[in-house]
Amino acid sequence: MNFFKSKPRTPPDLVRGLRDSIGRLESSAPGGETRRKASEDLSKNLQQIKGILHGDTGDTPPELTAQLSQEFYNSNLLYLLLLHISRLEFEARKDVVQIFNNLLRRQIGSRWPTVDHIAGRPDIIFAALAGYENEEVALNTGMILKEMLRHEQLCKILLYSDQFYKFPHYIETTTFGISCDAFANLKETLTRHKPMVAEYLDKNYDRFFSSFTTLILSNNYVTKRQSLKLLGEILLDRANFNVMTRYIANEANLKMMMNLLRDKSKNIQFEAFHVFKVFVANPKKPPQIENILRRNKDKLLVFLRNFHNDKEDEQFTDEKQFLMVQIQGL
Repeated sequence: MNFFKSKPRTPPDLVRGLRDSIGRLESSAPGGETRRKASEDLSKNLQQIKGILHGDTGDTPPELTAQLSQEFYNSNLLYLLLLHISRLEFEARKDVVQIFNNLLRRQIGSRWPTVDHIAGRPDIIFAALAGYENEEVALNTGMILKEMLRHEQLCKILLYSDQFYKFPHYIETTTFGISCDAFANLKETLTRHKPMVAEYLDKNYDRFFSSFTTLILSNNYVTKRQSLKLLGEILLDRANFNVMTRYIANEANLKMMMNLLRDKSKNIQFEAFHVFKVFVANPKKPPQIENILRRNKDKLLVFLRNFHNDKEDEQFTDEKQFLMVQIQGL
């Protein structure tokens, strides 16, 4: 029997130990003994905290989880972990992601305590987004950001901030994997909480589409295709009716889609078609849109007649036929 078995550490002990380890990591030189010891201590603390939050023992008392969560909030530890995540070892970063996600999923009645805490500290959201600037941690912070975006309260903070407009930069200037992750979180921001996003797009139409158009005209094939597909989803969503009406009344937007219909990539052409059809199918076309379509009527009919005839897709064939009838009738 071991009479010297150590007493389980309390939440305040664990959080204090974690903060202390982060401080030592920050102040010590890479490769030194102090740094190695701090990193070791930090990993142990993270694993114990993860065990409590994840309920590894199967009988973690709710009050212990509540106390640990409160210690995290009081010590601003969520922000500190994101700020210093690049100094952590590979496994420790994965633990941080799990801890964040467990805390974010913690619900008491109709309340989400961690969501409420982060809503009062938006710098935590922006620190997760800024992770895209560091290749080593981008996918870790991207997972944390994705979990935050499930909650409308946090998604709204990001959407209404200037930082939201950093997404195109992260999508265009990072490696393929990080770019795809950033795009997935941009899409999550714009499609999960539809009424809230529709109101935002209505109020910030010019700024949003000025930024989003840079992605549609990207030189990167994947970015261009994903952005066109997302644009189609946004315009065809019932919640965005007002936004769609404004978009398809704009001559520059129609000309852009007509150019993209002739893109060298068949997939880009196909995605552009799904946006172009909204202009043509609109029963109340503004005069400037009708004039462009009428001027190009003969060319469009010839073009559509030969457009993607090899595609075995009944819905696409029906839609193409419908557009030709609409253009013929102009």
